[in-house]
Amino acid sequence: MNMPFYVSPEQLMKDRADYARKGIARGRSVVVLAYDGGIAFVAENPSRALHKISEIYDRIAFAAVGKYNEFENLRVAGVRYADLRGYSYDRSDVTARGLANAYAQTLGTVFTQESKPYEVEIVVAEVGTSSELDQIYRLTYDGSVDDERGFVAMGGQAESITTALTERWRPGLTLAQALALAVEVLAQDPVGGEPRALGPDQLEVAVLDRQRERRLFRRIAGPLVERLLSPSDPTDDVPHVDDARPGSHDTVGEDPPA
Repeated sequence: MNMPFYVSPEQLMKDRADYARKGIARGRSVVVLAYDGGIAFVAENPSRALHKISEIYDRIAFAAVGKYNEFENLRVAGVRYADLRGYSYDRSDVTARGLANAYAQTLGTVFTQESKPYEVEIVVAEVGTSSELDQIYRLTYDGSVDDERGFVAMGGQAESITTALTERWRPGLTLAQALALAVEVLAQDPVGGEPRALGPDQLEVAVLDRQRERRLFRRIAGPLVERLLSPSDPTDDVPHVDDARPGSHDTVGEDPPA
Protein backbone atom coordinates (compact mmCIF):
# COMPACT_ATOMS: atom_id res chain seq x y z
CA MET A 1 0.00 0.00 0.00
CA ASN A 2 1.44 3.35 -1.06
CA MET A 3 1.59 6.08 1.56
CA PRO A 4 0.05 9.41 0.47
CA PHE A 5 2.55 12.15 -0.33
CA TYR A 6 2.54 14.78 2.42
CA VAL A 7 3.78 18.36 2.31
CA SER A 8 3.40 20.60 5.34
CA PRO A 9 1.20 23.70 4.86
CA GLU A 10 4.20 25.91 5.65
CA GLN A 11 6.31 24.30 2.93
CA LEU A 12 3.43 24.41 0.43
CA MET A 13 2.90 28.14 0.97
CA LYS A 14 6.64 28.78 0.76
CA ASP A 15 6.90 26.88 -2.53
CA ARG A 16 3.97 28.80 -3.99
CA ALA A 17 5.44 32.12 -2.89
CA ASP A 18 8.85 31.29 -4.39
CA TYR A 19 7.20 30.23 -7.63
CA ALA A 20 5.21 33.46 -7.90
CA ARG A 21 8.19 35.69 -7.01
CA LYS A 22 10.39 34.09 -9.66
CA GLY A 23 7.75 34.62 -12.32
CA ILE A 24 7.27 38.27 -11.36
CA ALA A 25 11.03 38.95 -11.27
CA ARG A 26 11.36 37.81 -14.89
CA GLY A 27 9.16 40.70 -16.07
CA ARG A 28 10.28 44.21 -16.93
CA SER A 29 9.82 46.75 -14.17
CA VAL A 30 7.07 49.33 -13.66
CA VAL A 31 7.46 52.52 -11.65
CA VAL A 32 4.57 54.52 -10.19
CA LEU A 33 5.41 57.86 -8.60
CA ALA A 34 3.64 61.01 -7.51
CA TYR A 35 4.42 64.40 -9.05
CA ASP A 36 3.06 67.88 -8.44
CA GLY A 37 0.08 67.45 -10.78
CA GLY A 38 -0.91 63.85 -10.09
CA ILE A 39 0.49 60.33 -10.39
CA ALA A 40 2.78 59.09 -13.19
CA PHE A 41 3.11 55.51 -14.44
CA VAL A 42 6.22 54.46 -16.37
CA ALA A 43 6.90 50.94 -17.66
CA GLU A 44 9.58 49.45 -19.82
CA ASN A 45 7.29 48.02 -22.49
CA PRO A 46 8.08 48.10 -26.22
CA SER A 47 4.68 46.59 -27.11
CA ARG A 48 2.06 49.04 -28.34
CA ALA A 49 -0.78 46.51 -27.98
CA LEU A 50 -0.18 44.73 -24.66
CA HIS A 51 -0.50 47.39 -21.97
CA LYS A 52 0.86 47.14 -18.45
CA ILE A 53 -0.87 50.40 -17.50
CA SER A 54 -4.60 51.00 -17.93
CA GLU A 55 -7.53 53.11 -16.84
CA ILE A 56 -10.03 51.59 -14.44
CA TYR A 57 -12.38 54.50 -13.69
CA ASP A 58 -12.58 58.29 -13.57
CA ARG A 59 -9.74 58.87 -11.09
CA ILE A 60 -8.32 55.34 -10.83
CA ALA A 61 -5.60 53.56 -12.81
CA PHE A 62 -4.04 50.11 -12.77
CA ALA A 63 -0.46 48.94 -13.38
CA ALA A 64 0.86 45.39 -13.31
CA VAL A 65 3.84 43.11 -13.90
CA GLY A 66 3.96 39.37 -14.36
CA LYS A 67 1.95 37.07 -16.61
CA TYR A 68 -0.08 39.16 -19.02
CA ASN A 69 -3.13 36.90 -19.25
CA GLU A 70 -3.44 36.79 -15.46
CA PHE A 71 -3.20 40.51 -14.78
CA GLU A 72 -5.39 41.27 -17.80
CA ASN A 73 -8.12 39.13 -16.22
CA LEU A 74 -7.72 41.17 -13.03
CA ARG A 75 -7.90 44.43 -14.96
CA VAL A 76 -11.13 43.42 -16.70
CA ALA A 77 -12.63 42.29 -13.39
CA GLY A 78 -11.68 45.66 -11.89
CA VAL A 79 -13.39 47.58 -14.69
CA ARG A 80 -16.54 45.50 -14.21
CA TYR A 81 -16.44 46.05 -10.45
CA ALA A 82 -16.07 49.81 -10.91
CA ASP A 83 -18.81 50.05 -13.54
CA LEU A 84 -21.28 48.03 -11.47
CA ARG A 85 -20.61 49.96 -8.26
CA GLY A 86 -20.72 53.33 -10.00
CA TYR A 87 -23.99 52.46 -11.75
CA SER A 88 -25.64 50.95 -8.64
CA TYR A 89 -24.62 53.72 -6.25
CA ASP A 90 -22.66 56.78 -7.35
CA ARG A 91 -19.45 57.38 -9.27
CA SER A 92 -17.86 58.80 -6.12
CA ASP A 93 -18.41 55.43 -4.40
CA VAL A 94 -15.83 53.81 -6.68
CA THR A 95 -12.53 54.10 -4.80
CA ALA A 96 -9.05 52.65 -5.10
CA ARG A 97 -9.37 51.32 -1.55
CA GLY A 98 -12.49 49.34 -2.40
CA LEU A 99 -10.93 48.03 -5.59
CA ALA A 100 -7.73 47.05 -3.76
CA ASN A 101 -9.77 45.12 -1.18
CA ALA A 102 -11.59 43.26 -3.96
CA TYR A 103 -8.31 42.38 -5.66
CA ALA A 104 -6.83 41.26 -2.33
CA GLN A 105 -9.67 38.79 -1.80
CA THR A 106 -9.26 37.37 -5.31
CA LEU A 107 -5.48 37.04 -5.11
CA GLY A 108 -5.61 35.56 -1.61
CA THR A 109 -8.20 32.96 -2.64
CA VAL A 110 -6.20 31.93 -5.70
CA PHE A 111 -2.98 31.71 -3.68
CA THR A 112 -4.42 29.44 -0.97
CA GLN A 113 -6.95 27.34 -2.88
CA GLU A 114 -5.78 26.96 -6.49
CA SER A 115 -3.00 24.66 -7.66
CA LYS A 116 -0.96 27.59 -9.02
CA PRO A 117 -0.80 31.17 -7.67
CA TYR A 118 -1.07 34.18 -9.94
CA GLU A 119 2.37 35.36 -11.04
CA VAL A 120 1.40 39.02 -10.79
CA GLU A 121 1.99 42.13 -8.78
CA ILE A 122 -0.31 45.11 -9.25
CA VAL A 123 -0.76 48.73 -8.24
CA VAL A 124 -4.12 50.47 -7.92
CA ALA A 125 -3.79 54.26 -7.72
CA GLU A 126 -6.33 57.03 -7.24
CA VAL A 127 -5.50 60.70 -7.66
CA GLY A 128 -7.08 63.13 -5.20
CA THR A 129 -7.88 66.81 -5.36
CA SER A 130 -4.51 67.42 -3.64
CA SER A 131 -1.33 65.39 -3.31
CA GLU A 132 -2.17 64.58 0.31
CA LEU A 133 -5.28 62.73 -0.88
CA ASP A 134 -3.52 60.59 -3.50
CA GLN A 135 -3.73 56.85 -2.86
CA ILE A 136 -1.33 54.17 -4.13
CA TYR A 137 -1.94 50.54 -3.18
CA ARG A 138 0.44 47.72 -4.01
CA LEU A 139 -0.90 44.16 -4.09
CA THR A 140 1.25 41.05 -4.25
CA TYR A 141 0.53 37.53 -5.50
CA ASP A 142 -0.81 36.34 -2.10
CA GLY A 143 -3.31 39.17 -1.64
CA SER A 144 -1.16 41.31 0.68
CA VAL A 145 -1.89 45.04 0.41
CA ASP A 146 0.56 47.86 1.10
CA ASP A 147 -0.43 51.52 1.25
CA GLU A 148 2.50 53.19 -0.49
CA ARG A 149 3.55 56.82 -0.16
CA GLY A 150 5.15 58.74 -3.01
CA PHE A 151 6.35 55.91 -5.21
CA VAL A 152 6.46 52.17 -5.79
CA ALA A 153 8.45 49.85 -8.10
CA MET A 154 7.41 46.36 -9.21
CA GLY A 155 8.93 43.49 -11.17
CA GLY A 156 12.44 42.98 -12.53
CA GLN A 157 14.99 44.74 -10.32
CA ALA A 158 12.38 46.24 -7.99
CA GLU A 159 14.63 46.27 -4.92
CA SER A 160 17.45 48.26 -6.50
CA ILE A 161 14.95 50.61 -8.16
CA THR A 162 13.18 51.20 -4.85
CA THR A 163 16.52 52.00 -3.20
CA ALA A 164 17.31 54.56 -5.89
CA LEU A 165 13.85 56.13 -5.62
CA THR A 166 14.14 56.33 -1.84
CA GLU A 167 17.32 58.36 -2.25
CA ARG A 168 16.15 60.64 -5.05
CA TRP A 169 12.37 61.05 -5.10
CA ARG A 170 10.94 64.09 -3.34
CA PRO A 171 7.49 65.69 -3.17
CA GLY A 172 6.71 68.41 -5.70
CA LEU A 173 8.53 67.04 -8.74
CA THR A 174 7.29 68.27 -12.09
CA LEU A 175 6.07 65.69 -14.58
CA ALA A 176 9.29 66.06 -16.61
CA GLN A 177 11.42 65.54 -13.50
CA ALA A 178 9.37 62.54 -12.40
CA LEU A 179 9.60 60.90 -15.84
CA ALA A 180 13.34 61.54 -16.07
CA LEU A 181 13.85 59.96 -12.65
CA ALA A 182 11.67 56.95 -13.53
CA VAL A 183 13.48 56.32 -16.80
CA GLU A 184 16.89 56.68 -15.14
CA VAL A 185 16.13 54.11 -12.44
CA LEU A 186 14.53 51.72 -14.94
CA ALA A 187 17.65 51.89 -17.11
CA GLN A 188 20.18 51.29 -14.34
CA ASP A 189 22.25 48.09 -14.33
CA PRO A 190 21.68 46.22 -11.03
CA VAL A 191 25.26 44.88 -11.01
CA GLY A 192 26.81 48.31 -11.44
CA GLY A 193 27.49 48.36 -15.19
CA GLU A 194 26.67 51.07 -17.68
CA PRO A 195 22.96 52.05 -17.71
CA ARG A 196 20.92 51.15 -20.75
CA ALA A 197 19.39 53.73 -23.08
CA LEU A 198 15.59 53.67 -22.97
CA GLY A 199 13.91 55.69 -25.71
CA PRO A 200 10.25 56.70 -26.02
CA ASP A 201 9.55 53.67 -28.23
CA GLN A 202 10.58 51.37 -25.36
CA LEU A 203 8.40 53.06 -22.75
CA GLU A 204 4.75 52.99 -21.80
CA VAL A 205 3.82 56.21 -20.02
CA ALA A 206 0.53 57.40 -18.54
CA VAL A 207 -0.63 59.84 -15.87
CA LEU A 208 -3.55 60.57 -13.60
CA ASP A 209 -3.76 64.34 -14.09
CA ARG A 210 -5.70 65.98 -11.24
CA GLN A 211 -6.29 69.18 -13.26
CA ARG A 212 -8.46 67.54 -15.90
CA GLU A 213 -12.25 67.75 -15.87
CA ARG A 214 -13.47 64.22 -15.11
CA ARG A 215 -11.57 61.37 -16.73
CA LEU A 216 -8.13 62.00 -15.34
CA PHE A 217 -6.26 59.12 -17.00
CA ARG A 218 -4.27 59.88 -20.11
CA ARG A 219 -1.58 58.12 -22.09
CA ILE A 220 1.52 60.01 -23.19
CA ALA A 221 3.43 58.74 -26.19
CA GLY A 222 5.82 59.59 -29.00
CA PRO A 223 7.12 63.16 -29.32
CA LEU A 224 5.45 64.25 -26.08
CA VAL A 225 7.50 61.75 -24.11
CA GLU A 226 10.61 62.79 -26.01
CA ARG A 227 10.00 66.47 -25.21
CA LEU A 228 9.39 65.76 -21.53
CA LEU A 229 12.63 63.77 -21.32
CA SER A 230 14.71 66.22 -23.34
CA PRO A 231 17.14 68.26 -21.20
CA SER A 232 17.18 71.00 -23.85
CA ASP A 233 13.37 71.41 -23.94
CA PRO A 234 11.76 73.53 -21.20
CA THR A 235 8.55 71.44 -21.27
CA ASP A 236 7.61 70.43 -17.71
CA ASP A 237 4.09 69.17 -18.37
CA VAL A 238 1.58 68.39 -21.11
CA PRO A 239 -1.59 70.37 -21.85
CA HIS A 240 -4.41 69.52 -19.44
CA VAL A 241 -6.90 69.71 -22.32
CA ASP A 242 -6.51 67.53 -25.41
CA ASP A 243 -6.47 70.25 -28.05
CA ALA A 244 -4.19 68.55 -30.58
CA ARG A 245 -5.73 67.75 -33.98
CA PRO A 246 -6.61 64.09 -34.59
CA GLY A 247 -3.70 62.38 -36.25
CA SER A 248 -1.18 65.02 -35.24
CA HIS A 249 2.09 63.90 -33.69
CA ASP A 250 1.32 65.47 -30.32
CA THR A 251 -2.03 63.72 -29.79
CA VAL A 252 -2.35 62.29 -26.28
CA GLY A 253 -4.14 58.95 -26.58
CA GLU A 254 -6.66 57.63 -24.07
CA ASP A 255 -8.27 54.30 -23.44
CA PRO A 256 -11.97 53.92 -24.33
CA PRO A 257 -14.40 54.75 -21.51
CA ALA A 258 -14.20 52.28 -18.64
